[in-house]
Amino acid sequence: MPSANGELLNYVNGQWQRSSAATIPVHNPASNAVIATVALSPAAEVDEAVRLAQAAFLGWRATPVVDRVQPLFRLKMLLEENLDAIARIITEECGKTYAESVGEMRRGIENVETACGMPSLIQGTNNEDIASGIDEHMFRQPLGVVAAITPFNFPGMIPFWFLPYAVATGNCFILKPSEKVPMTSEKIFQLLDQAGFPPGVLQLVNGGAETVNALLDHPMVRAISFVGSTPVAKYVYQRATANGKRAQCQGGAKNPVVIMPDADMETTTRIMGDSAFGCAGQRCLAASVAITVGGAKNPFTEAMADVASSRTVGYGLDSGVQMGPVITTESKARIESLIEKGAAEGAQVLVDGRQKKVSGYEDGNWVFPTILNDVNPGGEIARTEIFGPVLSLMHAKDIDEAIALVNNRAFGNMACLFTRDGAVARKFRYEADAGNVGINIGVAAPMAFFPFSGWNESFFGDLHAQSRHGVEFYTQTKVVVERWPLEWSRQF
Repeated sequence: MPSANGELLNYVNGQWQRSSAATIPVHNPASNAVIATVALSPAAEVDEAVRLAQAAFLGWRATPVVDRVQPLFRLKMLLEENLDAIARIITEECGKTYAESVGEMRRGIENVETACGMPSLIQGTNNEDIASGIDEHMFRQPLGVVAAITPFNFPGMIPFWFLPYAVATGNCFILKPSEKVPMTSEKIFQLLDQAGFPPGVLQLVNGGAETVNALLDHPMVRAISFVGSTPVAKYVYQRATANGKRAQCQGGAKNPVVIMPDADMETTTRIMGDSAFGCAGQRCLAASVAITVGGAKNPFTEAMADVASSRTVGYGLDSGVQMGPVITTESKARIESLIEKGAAEGAQVLVDGRQKKVSGYEDGNWVFPTILNDVNPGGEIARTEIFGPVLSLMHAKDIDEAIALVNNRAFGNMACLFTRDGAVARKFRYEADAGNVGINIGVAAPMAFFPFSGWNESFFGDLHAQSRHGVEFYTQTKVVVERWPLEWSRQF
């Protein structure tokens, strides 16, 4: 078994290895019980993993692409067969509900399926006779060793935004998961081990800041993928690019949703409840600001208060639970302090989720659904990513004022609109300053065959995760111009 006495191991060169570093505890956020320990691997262990990956690269890149995707086909089936087990691990260490964990893994599996099409996705281009007797070709070739640094909130899905595309294009891949939720990665790497990848193609290195910096600085690591808060995304992007690496760094968000007076209020509030409070609001595509237009103000406000007040909060493996805890006691304290900050700036705490308990799990990190009404658009709370189950309400007189509020922020991950009016919808999708736009959708999460397209301070880089952006990110283009005069041909 990979784990040794509850300590999670690294996976290096096809073998499970214990780190030499001291360990830290992994907590179940619903109870705060210690459920495992994980080491913060030092730079020397990162160096070993990178060098072994580099040694494996030459053989892996020379493997035909049709053969490189065969382990991904096997992985897809293994993920399906182990979906229940993985979902339970996600719920245990991350806190979300079982249904949310299953949904997360479904999106991860979609990326594996998409990357299985790499024989077509990686194709180059050709032109004959760019000049007399001269042909030109463009090939895509892998970079070498690449790494991803992934967050706590989607421990099963987010690694698959990167891993399948990286290995299918011929790279060797290193994952550094969040030290808050390392158990899911261990389970996934057990399945990767069964899928049949050669040793060194895939590595799992647990750790913290030293581990991250070692990856960012290592000269053999050619590209870095990151998902997390905006301050850390900026840091990772700056340090990676300063070291000559490619980088795609997904940052934070403050996602606005506009509700027009003609919206179907019952459907809108149901979807908005799932968007704002799903995964306890700990996702980069959570609806965090609702902007009502004109007559939508009163019916939406009243309906959302009912939705927030009636949501069932508890341990995610218990039946009937609709929302779990936030990840840590520190997160709980931070979220509650931001709710207080909103009130101090003049917002009405319409539904207050602070100081709540769940029977049987009194020590858990509980913040219940919260609604702040009449949030000051110029205040700190309107600009800050709360990353918890808190929905801020603002109100506008018309769609132009609403779009101005949408665009008056540093982030640009997602913006959504609820309406029956096609002209208003077209205006919104055209003018909204966001990379992911939803129309009558609460979470505009793109399918695996589209890029995850954050903008502004929600993303640092040029090429996003998933789909063809992933293929382009993990490959470099080589242009070949060639001439073969007939007179050079051997005569038979």
